[in-house]
Amino acid sequence: MYIEMVDETKQVPEEMQTQIRDLLEFAAQKIGKEQKEMVVTFVDNARVHEVNLKYRGIDRPTDVVSLEYKPETQIIFDEDDLLDNPELSKMLEDFDAYIGELYISIDKAHEQAKEYGHSFEREMGFLAVHGFLHINGYDHYTPEEEAEMFGLQEEILTAYGLTRE
Repeated sequence: MYIEMVDETKQVPEEMQTQIRDLLEFAAQKIGKEQKEMVVTFVDNARVHEVNLKYRGIDRPTDVVSLEYKPETQIIFDEDDLLDNPELSKMLEDFDAYIGELYISIDKAHEQAKEYGHSFEREMGFLAVHGFLHINGYDHYTPEEEAEMFGLQEEILTAYGLTRE
């Protein structure tokens, strides 16, 4: 999985960015999305507020904004077209590789780590996995969706070794 990291705050150490990248690659393997691409941007509360308002219409800061990429163009090919043209197959794979982007508020991560009594590293990992699952179609609008998403989220974090302290 290709993950671009952008730290607008200049406050997220390289080691933490590497850990989050490794965690997201681990999560991608868990759900079968290893060949995908995404961007993770670390921001402050003011910036996440701006993004939340612009893309979700919610006028407040939040901990993570997940923007799932859904191509507007639907391309339909006959299977024989793809078999006869490997370049076309590769082009379509590349077109479909980008899944979205996350904006993680490090301010909220600090607040929530303190509130929930665990480490900043655990909270950052939690927010990254939570957002990653959202851009891969998981949600928590119903009790059933919440149980599935939160169960998978905890399974990933525990298997990776980011447990609650």
